[in-house]
Amino acid sequence: MGIQVEFNPDLALRDISEFKKGNRKEEECIPENLEAGKVYPFLKKDQRNYWLFGEIPLLQTKGNGVLSRPRASIQIIEATHFLENNEMFTKGKYKVVEVFKDDKIYFEGLDRVGSKDF
Repeated sequence: MGIQVEFNPDLALRDISEFKKGNRKEEECIPENLEAGKVYPFLKKDQRNYWLFGEIPLLQTKGNGVLSRPRASIQIIEATHFLENNEMFTKGKYKVVEVFKDDKIYFEGLDRVGSKDF
């Protein structure tokens, strides 16, 4: 038996409608009025590791790897693993750098477009 850890290059949360229907906790969902500069909590099942030294995309997930294009650029500022009812979770906080309102490309691989001089 090994230690199961998932490394995530992005933060994928559910649509806020899942919280409103009672299917998910609010921290598992993208806030309705996402704003640049604000800090929001997140909650994910399992033990996950995130990159803390730069921007990563915030995606919407429907589960099973079905992901949207980036909804925002964020920076994870805190991530903690904990057990609840013998299940592993990761909770933390992220700061919104920029909210995307169009279908432009904002990330190339793991880099924010324009962040490197090529």
